[in-house]
Parts: sequence; C-alpha cells; structure tokens
Amino acid sequence: MKQPRLLLIDDEPTLAGFVAAVARDCGFDPVLTSTNQQFREALLARRPDMIALDLGMPGMDGVELLRFLADHQCRAPVLIISGFDRRVLDSAFRLGEALGLTMAGPLEKPVRAEELEQLLTEMRPSLAQ
Repeated sequence: MKQPRLLLIDDEPTLAGFVAAVARDCGFDPVLTSTNQQFREALLARRPDMIALDLGMPGMDGVELLRFLADHQCRAPVLIISGFDRRVLDSAFRLGEALGLTMAGPLEKPVRAEELEQLLTEMRPSLAQ
C-alpha cells in the first residue's frame, strides 16, 4: 500500500512539525511548506493526495489558496487547521465546498493529536489506492 502524500502549509514550524509527525505515524508522507510560493510549487510538482492548510498566513490568506486549488482542479481532500474562530473556519469550509473542493475537518488550533490522528486514519484508506 502506498503512502499518501500530505502537503502541509503552516508558518509555525512547531505546529507544522507536530502535524507532520502525526501524519507520519498515520502512514502519510508529509511535505512541509511555510510560504505561499513553496506551497504552490509543491502542489503543482508533487500532486499531493491530501492537503492541510492554515488559513492565517502572513502575506496571503487561506481563501486565496482555496481558490488556487479550485483553479487547478485539485482533487485532494483539503483539511483546514487554523486558530481563527469557528465561524471563520465554517465559512472557509463552505467556500471550499462551493468551489468544488473535497473538504475535510476543519480542526481548530491548538490541534489535539487524537483528533488529527482520527481524521487522518479515517481518510487514509480512500487515499492509498
């Protein structure tokens, strides 16, 4: 069974490392990016099986990234992990769905390992084909 590739964008190295470690434990191959440019390049070059993104990034917003993913017909499920309040997370989630993306989550920061593990473990079988 192949390891699904998880493309992660977060500007907080500690959180990115935590999410990557949990993803690795759940059988994913995590690819970490911390800037808009790195994320866009990695998306186009590596075609991930799943995406985890932070809505609040310096110099760009998650809504722009959702539009970018939709413009590139991204089929990978998108997990929003963010410190914004629940209303913002829910509206970003609905926007992603409206753009035709497959949305997973959202998870609020600080993310609990059990929550993230459960979500990734549920998603993995459908991504590992």
